[in-house]
Amino acid sequence: MAEAPLSVVIPTLDAADSLVATLTALRDEGAGGLVREVLVVDGGSGDRTREVARELGARVLRAERGRGQQMAAGAAAATGAWLLFLHADTRLAAGWTTAVRDFMAGAGGDDAPAAAVFRFALDDPDPRARRIERLARWRGRVLGLPYGDQGLLLSREVYRQVGGFRPVSLMEDVDLVRRIGRRRLVTLESEAYTSAGRYRRGGWWLRPARNLFLLSLYYLGLPPRLLARLYG
Repeated sequence: MAEAPLSVVIPTLDAADSLVATLTALRDEGAGGLVREVLVVDGGSGDRTREVARELGARVLRAERGRGQQMAAGAAAATGAWLLFLHADTRLAAGWTTAVRDFMAGAGGDDAPAAAVFRFALDDPDPRARRIERLARWRGRVLGLPYGDQGLLLSREVYRQVGGFRPVSLMEDVDLVRRIGRRRLVTLESEAYTSAGRYRRGGWWLRPARNLFLLSLYYLGLPPRLLARLYG
């Protein structure tokens, strides 16, 4: 039997509260023949993040704080032929393995997409959450820029070809998907549920507006380290 092909990379920082749901969702039926390893790359948590990860069977690494640096470190340590990058507060929907297997099976053709993301969803019944989800679909469809919360699935070979994650302080996801190219990126028929806590705290309209403002500054050439200061 062929070895499971997929390495899942999760950057963390004080993520003990959300990590249980994220890791538990990876144990979907059929994941045993798909998921080779789960690598939690910690940026210096002060809570029980690393302990929780080990208790749930993940391999724990440490890296310099910053999602770009952490995900690059995880990719370098991964042994699977495929890589799936997830945020620590993102929970994949039941049946996600089917969508991933279907994508893998169709990869490699001349016209086949090179990478995939999940559909963005928030874990809150508030109607305002549905508006944020529609905004995410617009951003992905029109701008070709999915949120990092949607995960990113690609082969190790494609990751290598495009140069992988760069050690930037912010917009590491935007930086990478721009190098992949919007025409080479597809959205899977499966959801990735992300915590809506940041929207409840930061404002259902204010936070998306701030994100778009920072994205505009990024396209205008403002360095990511300065954008990180504005992001807070």
